[in-house]
Amino acid sequence: MDITRAAPPRLAAWRRAARELALVAVLFLAYKAGRQVVADHAEVALANGEWIWRLERLLRLPAEAAVQGPLLSHEILMRLANSYYAFVHFPATVLCLVWLWLRRPAHYLRLRRALAALTAVALVLHVCVPLAPPRLTELTGLVDTGTRFGPSVYGPPDTDQLSNQYAAMPSLHVGWALAIALALMAVTTGRLRWLWLLHPLATALVVVVTGNHYWLDGLVSVALLVAILAVLPRPDRPALVEAPGPVRPHVVPAPRRAGHRRNPKVPAAADARLRPPGRG
Repeated sequence: MDITRAAPPRLAAWRRAARELALVAVLFLAYKAGRQVVADHAEVALANGEWIWRLERLLRLPAEAAVQGPLLSHEILMRLANSYYAFVHFPATVLCLVWLWLRRPAHYLRLRRALAALTAVALVLHVCVPLAPPRLTELTGLVDTGTRFGPSVYGPPDTDQLSNQYAAMPSLHVGWALAIALALMAVTTGRLRWLWLLHPLATALVVVVTGNHYWLDGLVSVALLVAILAVLPRPDRPALVEAPGPVRPHVVPAPRRAGHRRNPKVPAAADARLRPPGRG
């Protein structure tokens, strides 16, 4: 076994993995930097939240409180919604990326680029337009279900150093969920592949029910993702190559004299000489 030939591909794979981890680290540090930038803009974020709520009423969108209200009396459902928001979003994204990286590298590259671009645009909007979620905006009438029922991933907004709670628009929860659903639909076949869309649909409902996002947060995220996917190149589909069939011998016909046509019913001269003479 030649070890020198097997080492370079393995080393290249480790380098690719290190590059992907470095990209995630850069995005995380950028998100942390954005958190520090908007830390002192709580009043602006709350005012923007009220403006978004009024805009939704002008657009005739259903009120978030009308969706959350009937579910507040069901503690189990609210705990499930909070758990989905807290524990499904990031692990589902990581599992999808790892599987695509191992099995569908071209689709992984496109998904990674889409998520990176969407996150970068979202960070710019989070810094330029800080927006308080509806659970922190009194005008909406929504309840912070994470604090009331648990589990909660956020602390008090003024002391929370791990997350940016004034970054409601666009909703990365909805955008990332739709991105991985579309990626999985592209690499699977059959009618059941449409079931992947249940993840972004459930995520859109959960982020509203828990009071973490407005309807417009999800709609803007979807619009940005569609624009990004339209620009990114699609993975090349491998061409279908027919399997080679059995090799057949090439038969070269015997040369014929020009202008002479052989009748299959009439034996040739050589065949006639070999026949025994007939009777009569």
